[in-house]
Amino acid sequence: MYFGIHSLLFKETFVDADLPVLDHCKAMGFDAVEIIPFEPARFPAAKVRRAADDLGLIINTGYGMPPECNTISPDPAVRKAGVELSRQLIDLSAEAGARVFGGVIYCGWGYLTGAMRSSDEWKWGVEATRSIAQYAQRNAPGLIMGIETLNRFESHFLNTVDDALRFIAEVDMPNVKIHADTFHLIREENDMVAALERCGPELAYFHACENQRGTPGTGMVPWLEIFQVLKRINYQGCMTIESFDPDMPKIAKLCCIWRKLADSPDALATEGLKYLKGVYSEVFRD
Repeated sequence: MYFGIHSLLFKETFVDADLPVLDHCKAMGFDAVEIIPFEPARFPAAKVRRAADDLGLIINTGYGMPPECNTISPDPAVRKAGVELSRQLIDLSAEAGARVFGGVIYCGWGYLTGAMRSSDEWKWGVEATRSIAQYAQRNAPGLIMGIETLNRFESHFLNTVDDALRFIAEVDMPNVKIHADTFHLIREENDMVAALERCGPELAYFHACENQRGTPGTGMVPWLEIFQVLKRINYQGCMTIESFDPDMPKIAKLCCIWRKLADSPDALATEGLKYLKGVYSEVFRD
């Protein structure tokens, strides 16, 4: 297992001027950085790859699909726009050397109809994700698409691990796996540890988030049990700390961060990394 940090803890964008974030994350002791190419046309994918290679960093990418590119929309034009944007993001992820492209990449982030998921939405989501995965398989071999389950306030579509397991089974592509996030698991699962165990080999990416989005180890997530189950299922991928800074107004509004969660972004990152590595060492020492 290796440890990553989310670039959104430090910067709201990732353009040329943000490349020093990679050096900063490496200096703090992280093995990997997750980047969201919010502005695809300005994302310096090739420069990211070169810088990461020079630093010995692993890159992962993520995204939350906007409403106008919602692949479970009743509007075929919107669904088509979602597939087209996804292909662009796949290309950028491959150019940046990403191992995983994860997040809300299978429907519109924040899209809520006011009703339970429909059979049509399920069909549209499966069809779009399969088409995108086929494109990725041809054009970005080795890149894994991580399907992240969300809490009920951000989506009505895939809320639980069992939802995700059924979804990826129907998509039926070897490059589509599960992206788990403790912030969402603790809200939606009856037993988050048992849910992670059910992921088994389908788990390909992991967000280490406290229940309040603060520093890992300061909240309600049962980290010892989490690491024990990750050991049982032989998870060897990335564990990325995902949190956000309330001083970044755009991200704070999108992610509903209304208070300071640590003394500084650096403190959250370094203290969280120290805590997670400590629990990891305890569980994996034998």
